[in-house]
Formats: sequence, structure tokens, C-alpha cells
Amino acid sequence: MASVINFPVSPSFVINSQYKTSFRARAQSVGGGDSTVLSSGSIAVNGAPVSREKEKNGALIDVGNGTLKPRVEKKKLVKNVISEELEVLWDDGYGTDSVKDYLDAAKEIIKPDGGPPRWFCPVDCGCPLKGSPTLLFLPGIDGLGLGLILHHKPLGKAFEVRCLHIPVYDRTPFEGLVKFVEETVRREHASSPEKPIYLVGDSFGGCLALAVAARNPTIDLILILSNPATSFGRSQLQPLFPILKAMPDELHGAVPYLLSYVMGDPIKMAMVNIENRLPPRIKLEQLSNNLPALLPRLSVMSDIIPKDTLLWKLKLLKSASAYANSRLHAVKAEVLVLASGKDNMLPSEDEAKRLNNSLQNCIVRNFKDNGHTLLLEEGISLLTIIKGTCKYRRSRKLDSVADFLPPSRQEFKYAFDQVVGLLRVASSSVMLSTLEDGKIVKGLAGVPNEGPVLLVGYHMLLGFELYSLVEEFLREKNIMVHGIAHPEIFLGRLENPSNEFGMTDWLKVMGAVPVAARNLFKLLSTKSHVLLYPGGAREALHYKGEEYKLFWPEQQEFVRMAARFGATIVPFGAVGEDDIADLVLDYKDLMSIPVINDYVRELARDTVNIRDETRGEVANQALFFPGLLPKVPGRFYYLFGKPIQTKGREVSLKDKENANKLYLHIKSQVERCLDYLLKKREEDPYRNIIDRTAYRAVYGDEVPTFKLD
Repeated sequence: MASVINFPVSPSFVINSQYKTSFRARAQSVGGGDSTVLSSGSIAVNGAPVSREKEKNGALIDVGNGTLKPRVEKKKLVKNVISEELEVLWDDGYGTDSVKDYLDAAKEIIKPDGGPPRWFCPVDCGCPLKGSPTLLFLPGIDGLGLGLILHHKPLGKAFEVRCLHIPVYDRTPFEGLVKFVEETVRREHASSPEKPIYLVGDSFGGCLALAVAARNPTIDLILILSNPATSFGRSQLQPLFPILKAMPDELHGAVPYLLSYVMGDPIKMAMVNIENRLPPRIKLEQLSNNLPALLPRLSVMSDIIPKDTLLWKLKLLKSASAYANSRLHAVKAEVLVLASGKDNMLPSEDEAKRLNNSLQNCIVRNFKDNGHTLLLEEGISLLTIIKGTCKYRRSRKLDSVADFLPPSRQEFKYAFDQVVGLLRVASSSVMLSTLEDGKIVKGLAGVPNEGPVLLVGYHMLLGFELYSLVEEFLREKNIMVHGIAHPEIFLGRLENPSNEFGMTDWLKVMGAVPVAARNLFKLLSTKSHVLLYPGGAREALHYKGEEYKLFWPEQQEFVRMAARFGATIVPFGAVGEDDIADLVLDYKDLMSIPVINDYVRELARDTVNIRDETRGEVANQALFFPGLLPKVPGRFYYLFGKPIQTKGREVSLKDKENANKLYLHIKSQVERCLDYLLKKREEDPYRNIIDRTAYRAVYGDEVPTFKLD
């Protein structure tokens, strides 16, 4: 909802004309005071600066995420376009800002104005998607509200972002800050009761978020806590706090420098805008340039946290921690705790475990290489973390299809370089497809660009084929393929015991949705490309000697659904699992080993049943982790068969016999693709990784494969 505010134009717009940055924001005290603009030279209104001459236009209107436009009667100046969806591989802007931008912006925002705590909307966030929820950022001990500066651009597409700014010399007690945030939360809830409200709390802000949630259990809140200061009483720095109080004023100038190193990792801060794909020599060169540029800016820390403010903030942290801990039992909100493994200020990993056990609806993600200022260090975008943990929704209930945000270009690079890069290089996948005339060609030209398209095929051991398949569709055709996945991936029981942001999280970022008829219905109705494995877990967890054998159910589960939407069905096969690992322990082997068999039974007992049938090979396959012995890598091969049209056949395919004939035909085509690949790979001179590596060393080009028929 647009709010109209009085906007007095004054010379205070220019905070420091000698020191300009790209940081711009609109700040507003919810307590009813005049709005204060924080800017480097000027404030942008739909991309244009506001000058003294425009004061005659009177009030300005907030149209979302800090973008303002003059309210002009009888004249429409600029149409503010709000997108309803994001493009695949959109540019999220993550990595374009760094801690240098944080410190430069801090120099402007800390100018004393005698005002109370207030909210501001970073202009960098831009306009969010239509129907986006509100995200309120609650800062750490600095109180600036700039802690999300690395994440403004990606978050601004998915949220109405507002950041809390607590002026340096403000002395509002913790209870006062709780009421201040609470009033905003209640107003947002009253205006959009069906939308969730996100509270992102950094350190001290984590205590503030928990306190507000405890006092408002009926409001739909989602809390994201980055190294919350609820463990302040167990801080590693507790013995140093009395020394800070007794320290002479002339020595205090060194304290902020020391704190900056205690709170974060300078190396990871300086690495934020360095491209991961660069050679080590160039990365080191850029790091050596970034660090010297960062260090001189740390002098502003003494202005952010002068001695009196530091002592006040320590008292505030103590009261905040006590207040939040005494009310954990009352928190009903969803909570995501982000904990750093190298936090030198708080025992964040241990605190994350405690909160996970104390809160009713809490999950944890650990980041073992990060320091206390997790959100200002090199790593993964906060929006990526929210998406990967299934915390992004725009209504009371998560809709895996409607709430899905496509991967950005930065997420694509990180996932396929850093997460599965080794497997991608080792497998050196060969993609083949079949044209309408039956000709097999290299690449995905035979797969239709226009949806709905249903890709139906064989599921390799542990789903090894997924990563290259999804990557190639994104890289070659700029098409998002949604994989229909086992519900256990979304329930958290298959996560890494270390609770790190891992493979299951990335599957969700890259389009996986829980297997359910309603999700398949929604995806086909939106003309999506859908990846379906009728053999499911039974194929992905097959036994020894069952490689490339299909285990499909008797019922034609997907044919009539595809026909209802006129979807094109593309059968495909993928081979290569036996070229990267040997299966040494399957389900039968594991069940014969004491202790381990108890673990497998316990896992199977808690597993969600996704099929009603009680007989057959695919009847609710037990989940387990097979024993694998890695091999010198061979190669993955994919063949997408001739597309099968169902458009215009809805009536005939309502007949079970006709649907079953098509079902068996699709199955036979998948088997045909597998047989073709198993035969032809024997003719590939570069099937072995050693031969491929030698070829790349000499020619540096894409490695060829066998000759096509």
C-alpha cells in the first residue's frame, strides 16, 4: 500500500558533497516525525534526482522499496512497472557491493540528527515482484541498518525491504525497540493479513526478532537469525568487557579496529566481489587490491561505535539476551538460524543447536568458514538461503510452484562451479536429442522449447544424472526444468548432519518440487518443462546388477495428466553411473549388518509414503545410502528420444487401454535410448577422463565423442 509522506527538501539532502557513494535511501520515523533522506548528493525518484525546484510538487508517494514519486494532480508522470515474475538466470546483483560500500554508506548515515529509531528503504532494492511480502531487517550492535547491503539487490526483487536504523547516540531501551518494531509488524499484518512478515535479525537484531515474535504468536512471522546474540552471556569476549569500561578515551580509537577483526573475517569480506572462476593468481591479485582499499575505511568504525555508545550497546545486548531467552517458549514463528563456525564473538554453532531444541519450529544452517558478520562476508546470497530452505512464500501456506523464484545467473554459476563442479568436470556429459524426423543430433535441439513438456526417463543411481541435465537445459536453452522429487528432500531428514547449506538445498533452488499430483497439475498448467522419473527411488537406489533396468509402476500415472494439458512427452535415457563408481553395499547388504540395519529400519519407518500400491517393485521403496567405491571417471551420456505429442488426444487417452498403450510405448522408448547409449559409448575414444584431459591440454576445445548415426 502506498503511503504519502511530507518530504521537506533541504540542504541536508547532501550529507557530504566531498565524499559521494552510490548508497541512497528514504528514511522514515514511524513515530510520526518528518522523513529524513540519506543520500550521496541527491535522492532518486524513479531514477531522477529531486532538486529544490520540485518542492512545489508537495508530498511524495512511497511506491515500494524506497522508490518515491511526486504526487501530481491531473498529470501522470511515470508509470511504475512491477513485474509479476522473474526471468530464468536473471541478474540478482549479488557480489556487486562489498564491505567497502558498507563503510562508505556508514560515513553518511551516522550524521547526528537527534532523531529516534526509524525505517529506511534502500533504493538499491528497486521494485519487488507483485505480491511480495515485507522483510524487516533488524541490525546488530552497529545499529546502522546497513548489514544487508550485499543482499539489497537480490532481496529487493522478492521482498518489500525495510531496514531499521538506530542512530549512534540514541538510547532507546530494549523494550522500547521491541514496541517500535512490534507496531510496524502489527500495521503490516493489518494491511496484508494473508502475507507472512519476515524479520531478519543480525546478532542483536536476532534477540529483537525473537522478542517481537514471542509477543505476537498469532501473526504469521518468519524469523531469519544470523548469529543471534541470545548467547551473549557465554561470549568469548566477556572477560574483556570490564577492561573496555576502564580504558582511557584516547585509547578507544583502537577498539573499533580490534572489534572489526573479532566480528568478521577481513579476507572473506574482501573476497565478496571477486569472481570464483578466475585463476588463483588473478584472484590473489584482486584480493591484494581489495584489502588495502578496505583497511583505511575502518576508521569510520570509531564514529559508528564511540565509547559511550559501545558501553550502552553492551548493556543493551545483556538485556536483549535475557529478555529473548526468557520468552523462547512463546515463539510460534518459523525460525531459520544461520550460524558461523568461526564466530570469535559468540558461540554461535552451540547456540544454534540450543535454539533448534528450544524453539517449536526451527531449522539451522551452519557456515563453518564464516565469522560473526556472516551477512557481510563472501558466501551465498541470503535470498538463495531463503529459497533453498523453503522459507520463501507469499501467502500463509507454501506453494512450491507459485512461490518458486527461478535461479539467478549468480546462483547458476555458484551451483555448477562450486557445488557440483567436480562431478561436472569428471563426467563431461554428452547430450543428444532426436529431431521430429528421427535424426539424432548433438545438443538439445530435439526437445521443444515451448511447454508444457514432460521429460520421462531413467533415474541413475543416487540421481547422478540430474545435475548435468538441469545445467544443460539452462545453459543451452535458458529453460528451467522442474524435477519431481521425493518429499523427504523437503522435510529435512535427508540433510547433512552438519546442517550446512548442501545438496538438498540446492536441488530446491534449482527447481525441484515435491512429488504430488497437484504440483504436476500446476506445472503443466503453467507450460513448464517437468522432469519425471516413474521408477523413482526404486531406480535411484537399485540393487547390485540392476543398472539401467526400469522399475516402473503398473499404473500409467502421468499419461492422462499430460494429455489433459496437451503436453509433449520426451522419453530419455542416461548412462554412466557404472563409469564413476561401483555399488558395493546395496539395501540387502546393509540389512545384514548389525546396528546399520536398525538405522535403515528407523529411516524407513519415518519415510513419507508417496504411492498407495502395496505390491510391485516400486511400492514405497525404503530410503538408504548405498556403499559406493569411486572409480576413475568415465563419462555421462544422455539421449532424448523423439517427442511424443498428446495435444488433441485427450479424449482417446481418457480410455485406460489407450493410455496404457502409450505408457508402454514411452517405456520402450526409454529402454531404446539406454540400449543405444550403452552400445555407442563403447565407440567413444574419450570415454576415459585421462584421454579427455589430454585432449583439453592440447586443443582446449570441447571434447568430442562417438560419431552419430
